[in-house]
Amino acid sequence: MTYSPVSLRQAFRWHPPLMAVAATMAALGVVSLVGLVVDDRILVGAPIWLKPFKFAVSFLVYVVTLAWMIPLMTRGRRVAWWAGTLVAVTGFFEVGLIALQAARGQQSHFNVATPLDATIFGMMAALVAGIYAGTLVLAVLLMLQRIPDRAIAWTLRLGLLIAVVGMGLGYLMVLPTPEQRAADAVTLVGAHSVGVPDGGPGMPLTGWSTTGGDLRIPHFVGMHALQALPLLAIALGVLAGRFPRLRDVRVRLRLVVTAAVAYAGLLAVVTWQALRGQPLVHPDGATLAAAGVVSAVTAVGVLLALRRTAPAPSGQDEPPRVYA
Repeated sequence: MTYSPVSLRQAFRWHPPLMAVAATMAALGVVSLVGLVVDDRILVGAPIWLKPFKFAVSFLVYVVTLAWMIPLMTRGRRVAWWAGTLVAVTGFFEVGLIALQAARGQQSHFNVATPLDATIFGMMAALVAGIYAGTLVLAVLLMLQRIPDRAIAWTLRLGLLIAVVGMGLGYLMVLPTPEQRAADAVTLVGAHSVGVPDGGPGMPLTGWSTTGGDLRIPHFVGMHALQALPLLAIALGVLAGRFPRLRDVRVRLRLVVTAAVAYAGLLAVVTWQALRGQPLVHPDGATLAAAGVVSAVTAVGVLLALRRTAPAPSGQDEPPRVYA
């Protein structure tokens, strides 16, 4: 496997709108860090600039990954370019509104306390739909591509499909809670937490609830399959230089498919756990049993993936290519 460093100028050529948004997210991340230091306001139990910081970092990673993927497409590249542009534009305004509400000292998500807050939340819902639609189009197009390295190809396809599911799970958070349905005056519609109010004790940095379920967990886990699975394929390519069996593309392909099944199983477990109002850090016996089943299936899959096979046809026993 050969690597060549990619300069910022080359990276911007992948997809200029997405990379421009990535640069904006990097700047927002810096601004948010400054805000965390100089602004001591607390909102829903967390520093007010923590949410813009987390969204800036998460979206930075997400759009850079999409920008890298789009030039790999040989079929429907123009449609892919416009889908990426849709994600870039809607994502830019989505995170921008989150930062705006932080600067105003107001909650961005679920906030319908005033006409302005309700309008902003409605705009965010429409923008998220744009992000989702663009990502879904890219997922469909990836299924139609012929990428020479099948292991890389399937990590991209399966990673993006799981990411689409993870994004869709975010819509669970906008459903009114029983308390909100029963209230006479509604100022919030939806919540991150299940079984406990938002803003309670949370894990460091992420803020995920330690006393109840938290729907941000499956949303996060699902979305970042798009980075985790391709990184695994690249890591397997690196290890192929030391472990001859990994030079067989069929072995790498079986391993990444196993990893995708395991990742999907993990996503199912953390979603089920959150919907039952259970904190990630305090799993019960049923959750541990489900996680054990996923682990056992994964272990069996890895052993089967590494089994000896007949000699590969010519051209299938080489380390994977890296596309940049």
